[in-house]
Amino acid sequence: MDLYYEVNGSGHPVVLMTGGADVRNWSFVAPHLAKHYKVVAFDGRGTGKSPSPLEDVNHVEDLLSLLDHLEINQATLIGHSMGGQIATEFALDYPERVSELVLLAPGLSGFSYSKEFEESMKTIHEAAPNIDKMVKLLLSDSSYRVVTASPHRDLMAQMLRYHMNRMFEWPAIEMVWPQPPAIERLGELTTKTLLIIGKEDSLDNHRVADYFQQHSDAQVVEIPGADHTVNLTHPEKLYRKITGFMKE
Repeated sequence: MDLYYEVNGSGHPVVLMTGGADVRNWSFVAPHLAKHYKVVAFDGRGTGKSPSPLEDVNHVEDLLSLLDHLEINQATLIGHSMGGQIATEFALDYPERVSELVLLAPGLSGFSYSKEFEESMKTIHEAAPNIDKMVKLLLSDSSYRVVTASPHRDLMAQMLRYHMNRMFEWPAIEMVWPQPPAIERLGELTTKTLLIIGKEDSLDNHRVADYFQQHSDAQVVEIPGADHTVNLTHPEKLYRKITGFMKE
């Protein structure tokens, strides 16, 4: 297994997944969970301390390889942002390996994001290779309005800056996702699912949450005063929501 991972605690396995960040994304949540569970946090391929991809990346199969390597037959998956997209795809393809699915402001393959979002991403990409400008533009988005006013702004900026530096190391590769896209298969999601979203997150992310609520049996919970980074700004409340759901 060439992916970087950390294991803390003991008991039922809980796997923490993220997208454009690294294991530091769970700095305030993992210690709470590790009091009662075996917590696995890892860096996806090309992020954090994991190696850069040499070919097209299949995050779902990478997760399967990690679980097999750690001899974890079944786990609770907790995925944030793109990590939530990966977790959803995994639960659809390998439902027998997932006991509970917890999604924090997840992405969703096949979802049509707004013109405003697409234009914002285009502006950020056009700022390359000026990473400081890219980070500044990204943090100016409304979905980060809470964390940028919190003591965790520097940590968020450090993770984004490091991730973007890593991305410049990548060769020309693509992300490989299962087909058909998850948006067409949400009705097949049989895993017990909790979706958590900050009330101050973007309209697009709220639209994704609404789609889950309408097309799956997911329980959707909104956290007041939180944005896209509820894991950084509201870790204790997040911990209580997750453990309460797992004990139901």
